[in-house]
Amino acid sequence: MRKEIADIEREFMLIGRYKELAATGAEERRLERSSYILLRRLEDEGPMSIGQLAQAFSLDTSTVNRQTAVLLRGGLAERIPDPEGGMARKLRITEEGLRRVDEERQCRLTNYARVLENWTAEELASLAEGLAHFNASIERGPQH
Repeated sequence: MRKEIADIEREFMLIGRYKELAATGAEERRLERSSYILLRRLEDEGPMSIGQLAQAFSLDTSTVNRQTAVLLRGGLAERIPDPEGGMARKLRITEEGLRRVDEERQCRLTNYARVLENWTAEELASLAEGLAHFNASIERGPQH
């Protein structure tokens, strides 16, 4: 195994220790991690079916069904007919969902800004570029 890969693994392990860094703040308004991720995807991409969400996150549909049930019960998402006329109903983020996502995002941004306050613009851009490349690689899947 390449040393660089081992170094990256170690750094991600350490990040995992501090994963709640971006999630500290007013606990009464907090969204669960899975709710935040699903809502962000719906915010970014528009209405999606359970199947589309399952595929996007490489999860089985029963897991996504449980996670989206929480959003529906909380009034953070709603079921709508497929805007393209397909048979599957889609989930769309509600105004309350948008409001809660924005609160969560602002809290996270404030916490990250505090940790990264001494970084240069170049360091921040490099980190953002590297993470975007890493996430794109994950979404493409293993290269065989």
